Formats: sequence, structure tokens, C-alpha cells
Amino acid sequence: MPSIYDAIKQDHEEHRALLRTIGDTEGASDKRKKAWDTFYHEVKSHAAAEEETFYSKLISQTWGQDAARHSVHEHQELDDLMEELNGMDMSSSGWIQKFRTLEHDYLHHIDEEEDEVFARAREEISENEVEGYGDRFLERKAEERKLVEEKKKDSLED
Repeated sequence: MPSIYDAIKQDHEEHRALLRTIGDTEGASDKRKKAWDTFYHEVKSHAAAEEETFYSKLISQTWGQDAARHSVHEHQELDDLMEELNGMDMSSSGWIQKFRTLEHDYLHHIDEEEDEVFARAREEISENEVEGYGDRFLERKAEERKLVEEKKKDSLED
């Protein structure tokens, strides 16, 4: 049973590796397409599960409201960038430039989360209060993974 912090950090490590793979590939190669598709679906399901488990706990704490709102806002900005990238030609110079923006912003987001948000959460929230949250996060992420395409379709209809 991983802690919520370990579960989220493990995902972040996988996301960092996918970003490197995408950045190291060229054009619309199969390797880039596969890495992008994996990254896209993983980050979408990760963010939703994180908001529903970890950030819902933070927002219940007075000190955590700003941190949670800030992170959720960054999730939305990253989501918008990913959707823009999905609508672009992967082999264009504009795609890689937009990807580099996403990469920079996402790495900033996860570094901030791991260094600042986790540290404060560990100080303020007892382990007993978040026991089982790692499993809840992983379960919710698996459910969200199945909903990524449906949510995308719903978003386009709005």
C-alpha cells in the first residue's frame, strides 16, 4: 500500500520519462506518437484522481485552500496545452515549440508539488488522516483512465 505521496511521485517519474522520450524523438514518428498518447492519457487520469483524492483533502485545510486552487488551476492550463497539441501536426516546428512550453510548465508544476505542497501537507496532515489515500488515488486513476476519451468528447460539446 503506497502512501499518497509515493503514488503521486511514482506517476511523476513516469511522466518525466515520457517527456524525455517525446522530446528526444522527431516528427510524427511512431515512437513519439505512442509516447504522446501514453503521456496524454496518463496525465489526464492522474490529474483528475489527484484532484479528487489529494487536493480534496488539502482544500479541507485552511492553509491548503490556496495550494489546492493553485495546483488545480495549473492542471487546467496544462490540460489546455495538451488539447492544443492534440489539434496540431506533430511534425511541425510549432508542435515541438508548444510541447517545450508544456514540458517546462509540467516539470515546474510537479517539482513545486513534490517540494512545497508535499512538505507542507506532511507537516499539517497526520499519516492517519491520509492512510489509504495512495490506494484511493490509484483506484480513482484507473477509473479516470477509462473516462479520458468520454470527457474529451463532452468537453468538445460544451
